[in-house]
Amino acid sequence: MMKNKRSQNSPYVTPNNPYTTLEKALGYSFKDKRLLEQALTHKSCKLALNNERLEFLGDAVLGLVIGELLYHKFYQYDEGKLSKLRASIVSAHGFTKLAKAIALQDYLRVSSSEEISNGREKPSILSSAFEALMAGVYLEAGLAKVRKIMQKLLNRAYKRLDLEHLFMDYKTALQELTQAQFCVIPTYQLLKEKGPDHHKEFEMALYIQNKMYATAKGKSKKEAEQQCAYYALQKLKEAK
Repeated sequence: MMKNKRSQNSPYVTPNNPYTTLEKALGYSFKDKRLLEQALTHKSCKLALNNERLEFLGDAVLGLVIGELLYHKFYQYDEGKLSKLRASIVSAHGFTKLAKAIALQDYLRVSSSEEISNGREKPSILSSAFEALMAGVYLEAGLAKVRKIMQKLLNRAYKRLDLEHLFMDYKTALQELTQAQFCVIPTYQLLKEKGPDHHKEFEMALYIQNKMYATAKGKSKKEAEQQCAYYALQKLKEAK
């Protein structure tokens, strides 16, 4: 049985359109409400139409739009820095953050079993629904509308949108992902420490379920751990 939390409990919903509040937060009203419902429907509902195909399209659309926005905003960044910045946003953690900015979790259509296991809060489900939602906007209104919405949501979700600020969030992003996928948190181990006190270099290793996923060096343990988390996130993303 599928459930739509907001449609059952919210005082803001009208009988004719249970998604009024969501569309207002998004800044876009869907012409075809069936397309919106499909974007919100997780595969666990076992319906003919779910959001998997829309998720596929949304991933490509958001990668392009966010890449373009970052290209124009951070003209001083080289390709490497732009790639890191985009990877922070175009990820399960990044899209979950944007989804929660519009309370998307309240509108998801999930199975009873997913409801019991708090599935609507899982980054994998929530981020996929966000991708599907933006694919729906793209199909109805085009890239320009997606771009406008993303500019607004990025400003709403991120107090500071720059490489230094987002980079420091990789450990949190990885921890959320590993808890959702493996029910564990990553561990970090110091491999090497060298150099004088004023110019130290640390090499850290990152483990998930006793398996080494990444190693990295940094001027501090914290910096090396963040770099490890970034590499591990990319590896887990590629493994999907």
